[in-house]
Amino acid sequence: MIRRFLITLAISLAGGFLFTLIRSPLPWLLGPMLFTLIGSRLMAKAKIRPLWPGWLRNSAMIAIGYAMGSAFTMETLREMGHQLPTMLLMNVLLLLFCALIALGVAKLSGQSYPTVLMGCIPGGLSQMILLAGETPGINVTVMTFLQVSRLLMIIFCVPMLIFSPVFGGTHQADTAAAAASSGAGAAWSGLFPDILLFAAVCVAVALLAQKIKFPSAFLLGPMIATAALFLSGVHGPALPTGILDASQLLIGTYVGLLLRPERLENKTRTIVLTIMSGLVLIGGSLGLSALLTQLHGSVSPATAFLSMAPGGMDQMALMAREVHADLAIVSCYQIFRLWFIFFVVPPLLRLAFKRLLPRKSAGEEAVGES
Repeated sequence: MIRRFLITLAISLAGGFLFTLIRSPLPWLLGPMLFTLIGSRLMAKAKIRPLWPGWLRNSAMIAIGYAMGSAFTMETLREMGHQLPTMLLMNVLLLLFCALIALGVAKLSGQSYPTVLMGCIPGGLSQMILLAGETPGINVTVMTFLQVSRLLMIIFCVPMLIFSPVFGGTHQADTAAAAASSGAGAAWSGLFPDILLFAAVCVAVALLAQKIKFPSAFLLGPMIATAALFLSGVHGPALPTGILDASQLLIGTYVGLLLRPERLENKTRTIVLTIMSGLVLIGGSLGLSALLTQLHGSVSPATAFLSMAPGGMDQMALMAREVHADLAIVSCYQIFRLWFIFFVVPPLLRLAFKRLLPRKSAGEEAVGES
């Protein structure tokens, strides 16, 4: 077991170091993700199963949750109150756009529309997997592949856009890197003892949130607890760059191991359609982000794009920190979509699937009951 973990860790570290050398954006997220995606296939040929315990990813989520929560201010909360109708509008438009993409992919791939629709809904992978398992007629393998592939595309493509001159990200990233290199020692020296209180609170709240089945417990629990403490006047230190890099590695490795293309039927067609649909979705997100900046002039283009990007909330938060976007606004938009998907979308899907999925005949029901 230790050997399997060390091999997986070595592959992940190699990816991080290589992507750092080539000056890739988010090297400790993208490098481990790509290397573990490829390395796990090579390990399988050598009859070695990769090992990456879930608690490592959960630990990284707690750290990211703390970083997100520490960005909240009273001014941000007031701005979020003003933007609440816009949040609802943007998410409804994004989901309708995803439904249209799913319709095209379903017709071209020959897969059922409900399966593709659940694979195209942005966010809520765990919720979609649970819902798929409860819904007859859903191809869980295809649905999971579509979800994870979309996430991987977003995580690879969004940094390339956000760090490009289109958003002024190149200059911002260089500035952030210079600041990090000059202030890393001070950040480490100022970490203790204040961080101990926040660490204890974040871990306790994350475990409690998991126990009550709160969505994204290890991310949202610490984020809400940290934001509450900061807003009440109890402030904690900023996390050093090393901790954020380690968090990226832990999350990137986990995501890289999720994808299982060998389980797909019609691999080439499905992969091509997935890539095309992902690119169309990114284009749609760019359009919605432009609309968001028109509706709220105080929101920068980078903040708007990361708010609307249909990727993981933790990855979007990491990018927002790197390009100096408004982390709190990005977090609020991403959280709103996550909760919308968790609490509103499943009942709507169940209602829609009653019409879309073929019903069992009386004979089939009798066989099933016997």
